[in-house]
Amino acid sequence: MTLSLLSLLARDLSALWLLLKTRTDEIMHQDLSPLCAADIQEQLKKRFAYLSGGRGQDGSPVITFPDYPAFGDVPDKEFQNVMTYLTSIPSLQDAGIGFILVIDRRQDKWTSVKASILRIAASFPANLQLVLVLRPTGFFQRTLSDLAFRFNRDDFKMKVPVIMLSSVPELQGYIDKSQLTEDLGGTLDYCHSRWLCHRTAIESFALMVKQTAQMLQAFGTELAETELPNDVQSTSSVLCAHTEKKDRAKEDMRLALDEGRSVLESIREPLAKSPEQSLNQDQLDSQTTVQRLLAQLNETEAAFDEFWAKHQQKLEQCLQLRHFEQDFREVKAALDALAQKVATFTDVGNSLAHVKHLLQDLTSFEEKSRAAVERAHALCQAGEQLIEHKHYAVDSIRPKCHELRHLCDQFSAAVGHRRGLLSQSLELHCLLEASMKWCDEGIYLLASQPVDKCQSQDGAEAALQEIEKFLETGAQNKVQELSKIYQDYEAILTQDLLEHVQKVFQKQESTEEMLHRRQASLKKLAAKQTRPVQPVAPRPEALTKSPCASPGIRRGSDHHSTEGSALRRGPYRRAKSEVSEGRVRGSSAGDEEESLAVLRRHVMNELLDTERVYVEELLCVLEGYAAEMDNPLMARLVSTGLRSKKDVLFGNMEEIYHFHHRSGLFPVARAPPAETRRPGLCFAGRRSLPPSRGR
Repeated sequence: MTLSLLSLLARDLSALWLLLKTRTDEIMHQDLSPLCAADIQEQLKKRFAYLSGGRGQDGSPVITFPDYPAFGDVPDKEFQNVMTYLTSIPSLQDAGIGFILVIDRRQDKWTSVKASILRIAASFPANLQLVLVLRPTGFFQRTLSDLAFRFNRDDFKMKVPVIMLSSVPELQGYIDKSQLTEDLGGTLDYCHSRWLCHRTAIESFALMVKQTAQMLQAFGTELAETELPNDVQSTSSVLCAHTEKKDRAKEDMRLALDEGRSVLESIREPLAKSPEQSLNQDQLDSQTTVQRLLAQLNETEAAFDEFWAKHQQKLEQCLQLRHFEQDFREVKAALDALAQKVATFTDVGNSLAHVKHLLQDLTSFEEKSRAAVERAHALCQAGEQLIEHKHYAVDSIRPKCHELRHLCDQFSAAVGHRRGLLSQSLELHCLLEASMKWCDEGIYLLASQPVDKCQSQDGAEAALQEIEKFLETGAQNKVQELSKIYQDYEAILTQDLLEHVQKVFQKQESTEEMLHRRQASLKKLAAKQTRPVQPVAPRPEALTKSPCASPGIRRGSDHHSTEGSALRRGPYRRAKSEVSEGRVRGSSAGDEEESLAVLRRHVMNELLDTERVYVEELLCVLEGYAAEMDNPLMARLVSTGLRSKKDVLFGNMEEIYHFHHRSGLFPVARAPPAETRRPGLCFAGRRSLPPSRGR
């Protein structure tokens, strides 16, 4: 389709160019007179001959030679130029009939008449039909002219007859009075200076029209041969340059049209002043000439306007295409960069806060990329508008629009996929956080239940209700099945996240196991024990005994006082309460020992993890900051006020690190499992270590 539309546009341009060339050729091929009034203006001003515009009975143009005493002094070159110019003014049809010469020598001598006739006969450049001579009016000169002309007729042998006239009325017998000027007794309105101005203006206008046609033809040739540029800058430059030239051409045509209308008005001026007057034949011919030139100029302007409209359309569409292609390259590069950026987003987060931060980053990135996506959509709409307006490059624009839409859809899908993964990660971390929180709350619940209150049946029932109520909350907060987690979150389960899930699940199982054991113990304590009551008769001797308490009774009293003292001491720490509870409840001693072992492991793990992180962070500070202050390459990054103040900034941090690394809990993490059950032995076994300055 692009080739067809482009070929149609080229065909239209070619047709319009041929029309413009035809119009300009018509103007340029018009033959202008070899002589112009402006060239021989001074010679014409002498008025020894003029073309009044009068016509003979058969339409022959009349050239008048008025009484001019210095006629014999006119140089032959000037005489020849004036004759050539005057005979070139009438139309070819009128000139073909032949000219009528009226020679007025009424105030002259016969010798001058003879010389004038002989000179005219020898050098007149056109056809002659008739020569009318007004001979001298003086008696002697008239008689002399009659005799001389009669006896010297052979000297005036011409192709046309020469008629000697004695008076103006005789002249009017050959030429109508209305075709003769006032100096010959006629009524023809003729002003030589006005005629000269008209002739100069008409010829100047004709020359202007021809030059305008030449300019338009040259400009049209340049436009027709212009090749479409391949970039925006060149296309804009060509369009601006051609527009400027077009404006100048239009201005030249406007000036030419104004000049032609002005000349036409000056020719019609007598009619405007007096409607009764009429134009002579020469004036009518001049009017026709000017009207014809104006019509040709209008037709040429119309042809040029059509040609320019098509050429401008071609350049503007080319500029639109170059802008579209340039914007397409920029937008495509931006979308490709965004796609590459999205492809680098692979982290799914290692904590709930991290995932939320990644989601915020993704939202910020999506907002920043919205401008590029909107620009791509706007460019697609612009391309569709070009297609609707029948742009010649439809087959080039439409695939680019499809490609931009495809890139936008791909980017949106990639962002959506990324958001889906992060949403899954957020959901999983929320679930893990809830499980961790549930485990911590369960451990806290186990540790916070006072042992002394659980001795009674009511206290045991209350503690049991707390445990059961807490276990009911596990349905919403626990990780139910690892296999389901693996299946639902397979897309985001990295190795680190998988290990984290397993640790949380193990902690959840341990906590749940402790809760179930505590639940079983409390159920045993809360169960009502029904013993058979046997009536026992009092022993008589018991009433006669001394009121002093027996040793057995005292021991019982001591036992009760000891138990009361234990009740008054309040709740112990979690491990001690478990031990006390185990001592009181002999029936569940084995279960409670296992619970204490689990709690002990959790406590030790927390202590070891905290100590390990603390020692590692101390090492990072010492290596990353304290050591770098002594590095010469990093000296320029340290402000002047902090140089040589390493001891002030870091103090005894290095000694603290060595203490914890050698003698703190950090060595316990590397101790054998048997020693970690009793961490005091780890320190007791290292009493022989050399003391550090940090102790």
